[in-house]
Amino acid sequence: MQKRVLIVEDEPIVALTLEDILEGLGCSVVGSASRLDHGLQLVRDSAPDLAILDVNLHGEKSYPIADLLADNGVPYFFTTGYGSAGHPERHRRALTVAKPYSETVIADAIATVSAAARIC
Repeated sequence: MQKRVLIVEDEPIVALTLEDILEGLGCSVVGSASRLDHGLQLVRDSAPDLAILDVNLHGEKSYPIADLLADNGVPYFFTTGYGSAGHPERHRRALTVAKPYSETVIADAIATVSAAARIC
């Protein structure tokens, strides 16, 4: 089954590269958001199977999106150049992928969060 993935990333070139990686892995990108409000709306409207969240979105944190995903049982992981030390308590155990990343790292992260959530 093709995973429906939401991308939340504020750097356009990174978002496009991630889209290419996901499509190469056989995933379907259901949407891409660069702002917090747009990301929240896409979670509500697109019902993704999984989400990849950049932590910092033009100075705002993506944690409210992670909260909504967690509340709805949707697996997610963070991408950041800053590490996971600053995550709020609720998201401290969430997988965090360091930027820059490779296709292999993204594939492994998807497999990890999918297995933890028991989605195929």
